[in-house]
Amino acid sequence: METPEQATEQFEAYRPLLLGLAYRLLGSMWDAEDVVQDAYLRWTGTDRADIREPRAFLITIVSRLALDQLRSARVTREAYTGPWLPEPVATAALGPLDTAELRDTVAYATIHLMERLSPPERAVFVLWEAFDLPYDEIARILDTTSSNCRQMHSRAGRRVTSGRDKFTLAEDDHAKLLARFLEAAHSGDLTGLTELLTEDVVAWNDGGGKVRAALRPIEGRARVVAFIAGLVTRYPFGDARVVTANGLPALALTVDGIEQVVTISVHEGRIDGVYAVLNPDKLGHMEL
Repeated sequence: METPEQATEQFEAYRPLLLGLAYRLLGSMWDAEDVVQDAYLRWTGTDRADIREPRAFLITIVSRLALDQLRSARVTREAYTGPWLPEPVATAALGPLDTAELRDTVAYATIHLMERLSPPERAVFVLWEAFDLPYDEIARILDTTSSNCRQMHSRAGRRVTSGRDKFTLAEDDHAKLLARFLEAAHSGDLTGLTELLTEDVVAWNDGGGKVRAALRPIEGRARVVAFIAGLVTRYPFGDARVVTANGLPALALTVDGIEQVVTISVHEGRIDGVYAVLNPDKLGHMEL
């Protein structure tokens, strides 16, 4: 007879994996923690005698709970003040990152791009790409057909990876590019900054109405350079330090007294996305 302590111990062994799954589906670690806690309550309240594969059972529960959460969250995000960005999360809190697919699907730019997917498409993409589930198993989780899952995965893949590098730069190369970006921006080297950016680079700033931030994405190299130059000219910069977020180096810095985390995405060796999260409610899972 299994004791409550044994049930808890078994669940805790899967918690890191489940948090990583829920975060990939939701883009919010706060919401992911709520979903995993709900899954724990269901696990301890279930007769587990007939559960042959606890991992598959828990992935199913978390996926379904996260999908329900994501559907309601989309309405809230549409009314969000300014661009909605995912929460950056310290790498250590994201669960196993043993494969390139696990690392790539938790990269900040990928989590951001997955916002353009419907909830079922996002679930299919994550479960196939990161957790290597077959289509028939994903179909069972989503209560649909294998062929429909295959089609959703194809659409999701095109939307997430279109025109972008399949996998991120090596960590050292990413760190070097980030350091060059910081140095050019901080020193006012506009020529150097321009050379680091793609022509179609976009900068997002998420203040969530809590702090002052750009209310629309800043599109194009000239506009992004001008925006960064304006920040440097107008506001004092505090010390910047390198942190790890979503499996890659990121910057933690203070601008005009406001703490923020800045991550970048890269295409063909240049920066094509700059993501600045200023909303203090979204920085609780970073080690700042």
